Amino acid sequence: MWAAYVLAFGAAAWGLSHLRAGLRERAAEAAFPPSGQFVEVGTTRVHYVTKGEGPDVVLIHGMSGNLRDMTFSLVDRLAQGFRVTAFDRPGMGYTDRLHDGGETIVEQAALLSAATRALGLEKPVLMGQSYGGSVALAWAVEFPETVSALVLTASPSYPWDGGMSRLYKVNSHPILGALAIPFEAAWVPSSYVQGVVETVFDPQDMPPGYDRHIGAPLTIRRTALKANALHRAGLLDQITELEPRYDKLSVMPVELVHGTADDTVGIGIHSEPLADRLPHARLTVLEGVGHMPHHVREGAVVEAIRRAHERARYGGDD
Repeated sequence: MWAAYVLAFGAAAWGLSHLRAGLRERAAEAAFPPSGQFVEVGTTRVHYVTKGEGPDVVLIHGMSGNLRDMTFSLVDRLAQGFRVTAFDRPGMGYTDRLHDGGETIVEQAALLSAATRALGLEKPVLMGQSYGGSVALAWAVEFPETVSALVLTASPSYPWDGGMSRLYKVNSHPILGALAIPFEAAWVPSSYVQGVVETVFDPQDMPPGYDRHIGAPLTIRRTALKANALHRAGLLDQITELEPRYDKLSVMPVELVHGTADDTVGIGIHSEPLADRLPHARLTVLEGVGHMPHHVREGAVVEAIRRAHERARYGGDD
């Protein structure tokens, strides 16, 4: 008898959580609607923002984010000399998911590469931050003829030791995730989300106004929570599979920007070995900077993008 009561209570709580999650999701989408336009790649709608005129630059955001991370200030600054396009990755922001199994970095690269062709973008300089850098890396390896140069900012590029957080383990699990995600989407306090956003910038402070711009409530929608967890769960195996093919980048201009205080993606595990391996890679080391150099040292990232463009344009390292 008690077991029946417990099951009935659990089912009611789960249903109520779905209802509340739906209300929160509609509120988040009303507060942070699509800020750009859509291009269709097959049956998949890809959300993007384009601004400026000049050579093409494409920006890919990191985990748990959306293109608003790039439009906070970086897009406007780059648009003074480039035609710059920022995409939402599949399942994040307003770009459709490709499937329910968690898109690999190669699948995401193929989608965004096709989107650039559909938009008429010409061999862009490709910049990705954090997980977005891994997608950019996969893009450059798989479709090198579509990229003029590569800029990786605090990006995973080599296999690493260590597992995932408990949250990602639960949310990426086919059964536990289906049970837990509706509760998270319904009941996680806004103050907790705010705190997570702030800690991403450690040891630097979050720029004023960033939290009001980024649209963090979009990241706790049920589909985004699931997609984000599956992306994270598959990343190590996907990087491990991609890494032996980095020699395909041996003639491409590559700029790496990484902070020494980044405890999310360690410079010694990722950017330093990649800089040593690729003959045309240049590493900009930012002393004391954490995981968000494209905000806290935006100028260094802008200069890396400009350098990458000039190196690709003139075919040299000067």
